[in-house]
Amino acid sequence: MEFGARLKELRTRLNISQKELSEQTGLTLRTIQRIENNEVKPSLYSVKVLGEVLQADLSPFVKPSEAKPYEFNLTLKITDMNQFLHDLTVLFKTHWKTIFLIVLFIWLFTSYTDIKSGIMDGWNGK
Repeated sequence: MEFGARLKELRTRLNISQKELSEQTGLTLRTIQRIENNEVKPSLYSVKVLGEVLQADLSPFVKPSEAKPYEFNLTLKITDMNQFLHDLTVLFKTHWKTIFLIVLFIWLFTSYTDIKSGIMDGWNGK
């Protein structure tokens, strides 16, 4: 049995909708739909949180990766990019103050000599 089918079976047996599972795991509804339809392989994190919510060990249903540990798959689908942009938007919305302070600190640190010379010129009346 493939992972998506097993996930759907467990979810329906517990009478949990995809939306409820999404809310309980923190995964997006679209991600759960794509996993159940075997469109994507779930990440280890996704397997972990799904297993916790469904109270089942899902690790036997995850096929080991055929890629070598040092190989990377850089193929991105449009939906993956949309998810990435959504996550990036959420990150900026929730942590914009911290990001602003980090950027401001870096700018001040890199512009220190210019700022210092400007202050000294103003102090000396130049």
